[in-house]
Amino acid sequence: MATFQYKAMDGQGRFHNGRMEAVNSADLEGRLGKMGLDLVNFRDISKQARRRAGYGVKRRDLIVFCFHMEQTARSGVPMLESLQDLRDSVDNPRFREVISSMMESIEGGKTLSQAMQDFPAVFSSVFANLVKAGEQSGEMSEVFRSLSENLKWQDEQASYVKKLLMYPAFVATVVISVVFFLMSYLVPELLRFIQTMGQELPMHTRVLIAVSGVFSQYWYIILGLPIIAAIAIGFAVQSNPRARYQYDRIKLKLPIIGPIYEKIILTRLINFFAMMYSAGISIIDCLRTSEAIAGNKVLEETMHTVGQSIADGHSLSESFAMTNTFPPLVLRMIRVGENTGALESSLLNVSYFYTRDVRESIEKLQSMVEPGMTIVLGSIIAWVMFSVLGPIYDLITKVQI
Repeated sequence: MATFQYKAMDGQGRFHNGRMEAVNSADLEGRLGKMGLDLVNFRDISKQARRRAGYGVKRRDLIVFCFHMEQTARSGVPMLESLQDLRDSVDNPRFREVISSMMESIEGGKTLSQAMQDFPAVFSSVFANLVKAGEQSGEMSEVFRSLSENLKWQDEQASYVKKLLMYPAFVATVVISVVFFLMSYLVPELLRFIQTMGQELPMHTRVLIAVSGVFSQYWYIILGLPIIAAIAIGFAVQSNPRARYQYDRIKLKLPIIGPIYEKIILTRLINFFAMMYSAGISIIDCLRTSEAIAGNKVLEETMHTVGQSIADGHSLSESFAMTNTFPPLVLRMIRVGENTGALESSLLNVSYFYTRDVRESIEKLQSMVEPGMTIVLGSIIAWVMFSVLGPIYDLITKVQI
């Protein structure tokens, strides 16, 4: 079926714009007629353009969407009326367009989860699958409550990631900028005066002169090389699966940051796994979906290995243990959940364990970054001052003698 963007008029003469799937233009006109609309004009839009619709919808918009759907589903409000109320109240025009298209798809015979699948830029596969599970079980309000809590949790995780990356990057940028200024401008001016003294310079001063000369003559290489390297690495990662795997593996092996990054991904995987399992989705399907949302090829392969192990007849705890990725405490909690029939609670406890561990690790890292960068910058400035002022002090001493 093709997707059409149309303009139609109702019985009161009001115009309606939207999108609808139909076999052809005659089918489109017939579908609109059943809705009490007369087709004015239309155009066929590509599937790719439809899939790109919704870019710019933020996580906060989805939180509002889930909260609204939870409350209206709990109150027994019909789906279309709930979506119409939400469409009329949201501020984001792109999200308003998505909701309108979803309403038209539902009026055309689709379920809510099927309508969501038309907008992967807004609703992830996990989101749509959970809504589908809620439709089948009749627990829509509980599903939207879980989704709302999960989106808030994702906001918290995004905050942790920003703290992990942004603060060290900012401090490092300041330090590099100061060093670049010292080496390319200030140090040459000072050393020009020192070299006119005509005395033998100590080793550390000669090293400073050499370093400053490199910065002064090859500053464009020093600035351009990291940019070129980043572009080359990005192209290789995007085009070569093996390079992508090695890149993801290196990120996990980075000192200090690597283990925290791994815990953040594992927290996301376990949290989604628990939410999907509680919605009635099978363990195998939960693991397959977890592979898709891992965002790291190494951990994606780990989840695939777990799924294969379960398919071979092993238990969930045994399968996780075979990967040598999860700590003993996590494996013990999963094993207890299997034995007691409370796997959902155990998975949520694992998620809580990792969330707390990530928070504490980032706080420790932040407490280390500031004094570490201060020591680095102070050492560089001390080296510059010692190399510049040392020869001047020696000259003054000789003059006094």
